Amino acid sequence: MSMSTFVRGIVPPDEEWKKMKAVYDTCVAANLEIPDEVDAFFDGEEPDASGVVIDLEEHCREWGGIESEGYEIDVKAIPKHVKTIRFYNSW
Repeated sequence: MSMSTFVRGIVPPDEEWKKMKAVYDTCVAANLEIPDEVDAFFDGEEPDASGVVIDLEEHCREWGGIESEGYEIDVKAIPKHVKTIRFYNSW
């Protein structure tokens, strides 16, 4: 089994996020299909309570040494509205 590591930025919820989340929740409660615009806003995933999750892979490069490996992030390239960086592993 292999492991993959991902790097994502989190933009805290704003008014647009709250509106999209309300539409999402209403559709789920009514057992209706999520509108394409709302689905795209949340990148096809269930809304994350932390805010909008965006891909930061383009601002990362793989790094490795003899006994370790990981990512380096160009912090100057991270969008200004990102307030949290999330690293996660997936199997």
